[in-house]
Amino acid sequence: MAYQALYRKYRPTTFSDVVGQDHITKTLKNELDCGKIVHAYLFTGTRGTGKTTCAKILAKAINCLSPINGDPCGECEICRMVAQDEATDIVEMDAASNNGVDDIRELREQVNFSPAACKYRVYIIDEVHMLSGAAFNALLKTLEEPPEHVVFILATTEVHKLPATILSRCQRFDFRRIDSSEIVGRLKYVASKENLNLTDDAATLIASAADGGMRDALSILDLCASHSNNITEDTVANVCSMAGGDYLIKMAELIKSHSTEQALTLIDELHNSSVDMLRLLSELTNHFRDLMIVKVVKGDHKPIVCSSSKMRALEAQAQSFDIKEIMAILGVLQSAATAMQNGNRRCEMEMAIIKLCEPSVAVDLEALERRIRALENGVA
Repeated sequence: MAYQALYRKYRPTTFSDVVGQDHITKTLKNELDCGKIVHAYLFTGTRGTGKTTCAKILAKAINCLSPINGDPCGECEICRMVAQDEATDIVEMDAASNNGVDDIRELREQVNFSPAACKYRVYIIDEVHMLSGAAFNALLKTLEEPPEHVVFILATTEVHKLPATILSRCQRFDFRRIDSSEIVGRLKYVASKENLNLTDDAATLIASAADGGMRDALSILDLCASHSNNITEDTVANVCSMAGGDYLIKMAELIKSHSTEQALTLIDELHNSSVDMLRLLSELTNHFRDLMIVKVVKGDHKPIVCSSSKMRALEAQAQSFDIKEIMAILGVLQSAATAMQNGNRRCEMEMAIIKLCEPSVAVDLEALERRIRALENGVA
């Protein structure tokens, strides 16, 4: 049997198994338990937060022969057919590759046919924002007056691209980024099932890199498991080509001390170690964002995902930075991120570091303010 990726192997099969989206799963379960099934649902949110998973569960639940409190039973004939991808009445369509008006016209012809085995024909249209304008217009008529046996589930990461006419005809559910603590808990559960030794710091680093997406987190865990059964923070950093916490602390210190030559040498070392420059820029931006949060948020519950040792290092380093200085640094890094999309990544990274280490070479207002502050501190 071919190897099955962890995010597929541990994909939830009931609403109760879904992590981090209780505000959605409870509502759907209550509606189904009361027999309230609408003709069009819209699931929106960032990638890897459970939109397609919940769409599959919903398609199975509304057709289940013996639902349990809104959840599919998983035992009836329909549930088994869905689990084995044999339910022809549940159609998944990728709008990224089927986005023309002809594709939607074909769909409109299909919806008139009664279900073969299920109670409802369910159409799951993923990345629906990719449909063309003509395709949206063709879909609109069907959404306005669909046959009673048809249910549409639309999923998108860019809801702002959907026409208002489509939005007004759907029951909308907004998927949130999953809390890091819930991602860590799920990672530890999967690791125990797979006989992996996953440290707490490694799980926290994976959760941070996943940015609220469970699928990304499990994909990173899968990649680390291919490297070693003992997964530490260093394992995650090496597998994902991250710079690592120590390098980020060191880079920030070099920027603070205006050590241009040493900073460029460090970039060269990281580049030779196959660290992607765009990822390095993102990590450095996140590092200074964390320093900004430490400076501003005085309570114990800071919105930062990191290990306790990393938090202590951040708190110590934040004392040497002024909040205005951090804001100026973030401005330069954000500008570099934009330029890096079309330019030479290494060169843009080096240019940004030179601007940060030597404000005299930069011509923007933020650099001028940094030079003035440096002079004021020297006089003081």
